[in-house]
Amino acid sequence: MPPLLLGQLAVAGVWLYEGLWCKLLGGVPAQVDVVEAVPLFGPTSAVWVLRALGVAECGLAVWVLSGWHPFLAAAAQTGLLVGMNAGGLLWARRIIPDPAGMIVKNFAFLVLAWVVAAQAAVPNAAG
Repeated sequence: MPPLLLGQLAVAGVWLYEGLWCKLLGGVPAQVDVVEAVPLFGPTSAVWVLRALGVAECGLAVWVLSGWHPFLAAAAQTGLLVGMNAGGLLWARRIIPDPAGMIVKNFAFLVLAWVVAAQAAVPNAAG
């Protein structure tokens, strides 16, 4: 089994990239379009929702690295990702270039998140 820190860095790196680069720094402008497609949000509120998601994703990166309550962290990651994927598929499917690919990649990512959580929950797993 790879060292715990390696798995934590991989999971946290994805959340940091998605939160900081894609959402807070606007590195993927199409993400605004996806949020705008949700009937609840208009162009102005979509930007704020995207920023809030970016902050939450950066927070998840820190949480994963901290190792604090790893199963709760994995559950939070699962809930957020399933919610965002469901919303994207429901309201913005036409904007998402490869919906099936998104699901496959996010499933693999969540498997890794749960493996890291399981490894973090075992005493002396850091070695």
